[in-house]
Amino acid sequence: MLLPMSADQDLFVETTAKLLDELVPVGELRRLRYDPAGFDGDYWRRGAELGWTSLLVSPADGGGSIGDHGLVDLALVAYEFGRHAAPGPLAVTNVVAATLSETGHGGDGLVGGLLSGTSLATWCLGEPRPGDRLGTIALDIRVEGDEVVLDGAKRPVESAAVADHLLVTGRTGSGLTQVLVPTDTAGVTVAPMHSVDMTRRFSVVTFDGVRLPVSAVIGSIGSSDAQVERQLERALVVACAESVGAMRTAFDMTVEWAFDRYSFGRPLASYQELKHRFADMKTWLEAGHAVTGAATVAAADGSPDTTELLSAAKAFIGDYGSALLQDCIQIHGGIGLTFDHDVHLYLRRHTVDRALFGTPAEHRQRLADIESRVHAA
Repeated sequence: MLLPMSADQDLFVETTAKLLDELVPVGELRRLRYDPAGFDGDYWRRGAELGWTSLLVSPADGGGSIGDHGLVDLALVAYEFGRHAAPGPLAVTNVVAATLSETGHGGDGLVGGLLSGTSLATWCLGEPRPGDRLGTIALDIRVEGDEVVLDGAKRPVESAAVADHLLVTGRTGSGLTQVLVPTDTAGVTVAPMHSVDMTRRFSVVTFDGVRLPVSAVIGSIGSSDAQVERQLERALVVACAESVGAMRTAFDMTVEWAFDRYSFGRPLASYQELKHRFADMKTWLEAGHAVTGAATVAAADGSPDTTELLSAAKAFIGDYGSALLQDCIQIHGGIGLTFDHDVHLYLRRHTVDRALFGTPAEHRQRLADIESRVHAA
């Protein structure tokens, strides 16, 4: 990431990279292809001990950041996750932990479990068609006496099959409400989905008349729109940083291959057409670094430009990252199209991140909406 790092942050990133090299090398990623969870519990606990899940939680609740902003630290971790195509619900775990801490639930046992890696929680945001557009929330949360009742479905929900709790975003009237739902609650059904990523698991979660006490509400009933927007910002930072990390590894692999592979007595990298292509790819990669870094800092600082920068980053990286990774596959030639080569691992990671938390088209529409509001004002 093109972010200035302190000595402590540099050590944190280096330690994270070494842990990922040790615990989830490419061979382990291939083994985890058929693992129901997609990652090992001990691996996740060791990462949590290092600080992966505590960066957005206040020190009073057991968390703490490495630098001045925990979100910047989290982006650095996400970048390493992308570089290694590493498993684990990094974005959703941090979103839930931060939200619980900010809304006064940090003293609950669940937050302690999330910080230690012994418990898992995930965020239920997206929905099936026709409510699958970014910002469209149709799941109904209504109040009946001293209970809240949930009806609807969420998809895709990361790691729902192994989570202990679900942070569910739904609609109450014209506003948003969030409820923390134990996965073993009556009326909750979790059905697995297929994913192109080797280690990330997603599910459809259905809520059929799920009843919980009003105390399960996180925040205010019908007034959680601002909190949900903060959660989305954090998830987008992780998705963008992770995507750029995947782009970086695939690009480096391809450059090395182009110098090592000879055709007609000369390395592939010496051909002018490929030089031009690498120049384009390098430009896309550096621009991805730059826009992600700017968006991350804006989100960490609470800048009014945060929404615009994050949508610009998600749209740019989604489109140009796909082009870069497809070029990496093609430049590798026939071997790049095989499962035995490693380059597809990073294409898979980017492809999933591209679709989560809004597609490039949806974020371009978001940018257009911002622009229209500015002109209207």
